[in-house]
Amino acid sequence: MNRLREELPVVDVHQHVWPEALIEALRDRSTPPRMRGWTLELAGEPDYEIDPRAHDVDARAAQARHDGLDLALVSLSSPLGIESLPAEEAGELLDAYHGGALALPEPFGAWAAARLTEVDPGALSRELERGFVGLQLPATSLLDGAGYENARPLLEVLEEAGLALLVHPGPTGGGGPPADGGAGDQPPWWPAIVTYAQQMHAAWFAFRVHGRPRHPRLRVCFAMLAGLAPLHSERVVARAGDRSVVDQDVFLDVSSYGTRAVDATVRVLGIDALVNGSDRPYANPVSLDLGPAALHAIRSANAMRLLYPKEVFDDLAIASPA
Repeated sequence: MNRLREELPVVDVHQHVWPEALIEALRDRSTPPRMRGWTLELAGEPDYEIDPRAHDVDARAAQARHDGLDLALVSLSSPLGIESLPAEEAGELLDAYHGGALALPEPFGAWAAARLTEVDPGALSRELERGFVGLQLPATSLLDGAGYENARPLLEVLEEAGLALLVHPGPTGGGGPPADGGAGDQPPWWPAIVTYAQQMHAAWFAFRVHGRPRHPRLRVCFAMLAGLAPLHSERVVARAGDRSVVDQDVFLDVSSYGTRAVDATVRVLGIDALVNGSDRPYANPVSLDLGPAALHAIRSANAMRLLYPKEVFDDLAIASPA
């Protein structure tokens, strides 16, 4: 039998730090998404005041080390809508993000981003070769067959490279699932609680219907427990008559949820599907009331299975006497 090395790194797969280059690029813009000082302006959204300390790189690195992390993976904030801007505008902001993300100090690593207008798989390949761990895409871009067809060249690059996809909530202003949180008289917490969960729920089932048949080798992680979509498995059986087998290459990060939601998800998918994600600085890491073996799986072993192809991950295991 095998046991995993106890020294496997402790990983957080879901954080956000805006490099200075990205902040300055947003400040240079005359239309949303843009920043005026530390005020963020998004199309169809109220202005949002950014806490400068949340993107203080040295302070965040120290915080990650204090949290016991060996690797904290940051990604572009997809709700900004950068990926769907006209190609030239998106390219300028993505260049700023990519260059700044690669310059972040340890223990940071980063997910690449990609424009969704005039999709450029060659650009993604170049970023992955520079050291990004995989690609993040907004859930709003992967809700149907058309979305998967548009993203197909990018996902094929990931499959060929043996790297993973992170699906993250996308913009809330215009489009997306019903009850869009980006407009109307909803309270300020509405997008995070309602709209993001709706997006992730829809993206979970869209991957099952459209994504997996097109990309059989792709490893994918859904942020925030996919909006708890897996807990609807009994309803899927009742309404669709389809009891699916657990997909060993699909993962969910636990950001923003606690022990009850995690335990319920484990009952449906098993512990091997869950990885540690915090969504810092927008949420704090959760303290899960689970045993040491489960915590090791979520914080270390499962993250390695997400980030590395099976043959590489197997090298991280050592044989022990049966």
